[in-house]
Amino acid sequence: MKSVARRDDAVGDAFGDELARFQNDFLLALYQPDSVRVAPTSVSKLATQPGFAVYRNTIIKGCIDALEANYPTVARLVGSAWFRAAALPYVRATPPSSVMLMEYGGDFAEFLAGFTPARALPYLPGVARLDRLWTEAHVAADTPALDADTLAALPAETLGQLRLRPHPATRWAWHPDQPVYALWCANREERALAQDLPWTPDGALLTRGAYDGSVRWQAASLGVCAFLDACSADLTLAGAAQAALQAQPNLDLTRVLADLITADALVAPRAP
Repeated sequence: MKSVARRDDAVGDAFGDELARFQNDFLLALYQPDSVRVAPTSVSKLATQPGFAVYRNTIIKGCIDALEANYPTVARLVGSAWFRAAALPYVRATPPSSVMLMEYGGDFAEFLAGFTPARALPYLPGVARLDRLWTEAHVAADTPALDADTLAALPAETLGQLRLRPHPATRWAWHPDQPVYALWCANREERALAQDLPWTPDGALLTRGAYDGSVRWQAASLGVCAFLDACSADLTLAGAAQAALQAQPNLDLTRVLADLITADALVAPRAP
């Protein structure tokens, strides 16, 4: 019986290896057809059929459509034709790993950073990252946001040792070299960009409304971003305040905390 079981296991392993090889060859034929022409695989004959070409084109188009939907601000900045031409090599090199196409393109900003035709648009990867942060905020887990009454009810002597956490839907970014948020915001809202836009650093804060579930955005200072970085790193409120003031000495911490609570950017604090 043991020899039969071992033989069955060997057959199963061989079948599994063959299936994995077929699946890999099938994906190569879909996304990198030139590789199949150079090195014949288990699907080479299938890949030469006219129907397979139609199927391939449909899959590629669907991926590009999803990418354009996930990065609408980038597409508006560069135009649909440019975007889709840039998306093609990305799609061929990066097939979707999930059936939820809203999650597709997680590293598209990094791709744009190394994409030669995009070198003349150095702000484009940053804009793409903000598009990605919008998606992450949109699909993030839900949890009650911190409200002012909860914080006010806590003993004053314990506030410094509290650990505030960013809400799962809160995203933020600081752009030290370019007004990426200003460019993103104007194009995301489909309005004209100011002709005298100062080419200075800026930051962005994206949150999700506790009542309507919509993603909202606003400008964020360096100190606000430093404060959220510190909260995310599990520093105490006192430590987060110190980090924020080191980044921006003139920061009004009381106003920052109030604005973050109003924006539903934080969750209930952890006690010391």
